[in-house]
Amino acid sequence: MGARVKVACVGGGPANLYFSILMKRVDPSHDITVYERNPAGSTYGWGVTYWYELLEDLHGADPESARVIVDGSVRWESWVVHVQDRMTVGLEHGDLGFGIGRRDLLGILAERARSLGVRIEYEREIVREEEVADADLVVAGDGVNSVLRERHAGHFGPQFAVGRNFYTWLGTTKIFDAFTFAFVETQYGWIWCYGYGFGKEHSTCVIECFPETWRGLGFDQANEADSLGMLEKLFADILDGHPLIGRAQPDGTAHWLNFRTLTNRRWYRGNLVLLGDAAHTTHYSVGAGTALALGDAAFLVDALHREPRLERALARYERRRMAAIRSTQRAAHYSAQWYENLPRYINLPPQELFTLLGQRHSRLLPHLPPRLFYRMGQVGAPFIALGSMLRRARRTRAAGSADPGAPPG
Repeated sequence: MGARVKVACVGGGPANLYFSILMKRVDPSHDITVYERNPAGSTYGWGVTYWYELLEDLHGADPESARVIVDGSVRWESWVVHVQDRMTVGLEHGDLGFGIGRRDLLGILAERARSLGVRIEYEREIVREEEVADADLVVAGDGVNSVLRERHAGHFGPQFAVGRNFYTWLGTTKIFDAFTFAFVETQYGWIWCYGYGFGKEHSTCVIECFPETWRGLGFDQANEADSLGMLEKLFADILDGHPLIGRAQPDGTAHWLNFRTLTNRRWYRGNLVLLGDAAHTTHYSVGAGTALALGDAAFLVDALHREPRLERALARYERRRMAAIRSTQRAAHYSAQWYENLPRYINLPPQELFTLLGQRHSRLLPHLPPRLFYRMGQVGAPFIALGSMLRRARRTRAAGSADPGAPPG
């Protein structure tokens, strides 16, 4: 593309903010405006997770924002699984993970973008490309319900696969010092929680259950206050008396959803291109949403500055990024299936359950008896352990040199 490009980024989420940062780093003359329909600081979402591999990419792409993100993150290497009151099992040296408040992350990226000359207009909703007709490029990073994408649904070909289970995304004042899984059996079936810290005052709790469990416990009829009260009792052992915090819907209803996995046949049309959740979603149980959004931004910037013509650049982005995320999409699919088939695994001995929980992304696992899969894994365990040890050593050295003062996870 030409030296100076005028860009309209529709949506003020991580994907568009990071895209604007990287575009300005490549060429400060680019004229970039981010339009966000909500007021500044009004985001919802509690904490988001990311893993060490993303941290390496962030430091390579924009060290300044990477340092601030890591300074504002909680990290963990421990994983704990609770199953009712019959067992607790943990791993003290797992993969290095991080949690950061979504509001904090957006604030960091917005401040960095503004420092590079990006304009951010809050409370400005764009519903048609004609509203930004003077832009050379329009980046639709306006989320899974993208208005710009839906205007051209026949071209983009969005498809949604709706998950079977119900889930709700909550906060709590309980600070988890490890990534925590808790499974509780009720007379109507299993319900479970993923909990992780993301700051000094709050953690995230994602609650999931089968539809028959959801209806049997009365969540289909309960308002949010009653739902939170029931969930606090069910997960009292891990909450230690701390409350769960909901979304406070205007009508008082509880915010239960079925996860929708989005794919699109195409990612661009003319000078309009999709980014982040507008282009794709992956099940929350793999914790990859933020990493994929930021990765989209990096791939798009790279394509725009490798190809002189816009159409060729967007085609390159679409082709290469679709291929790059395919393995993560598969992993998310199998992870979601693992939870939908939880009774197949939940009564295994503690170490076997813990191991298969960690390997829920496997394409082979659904097709083999769980205990056979576990035993097969034990044969190769010494080689897997060696690889993990070497990766941890590399990560520890890198993290220590890049971020000596971050708080422990």
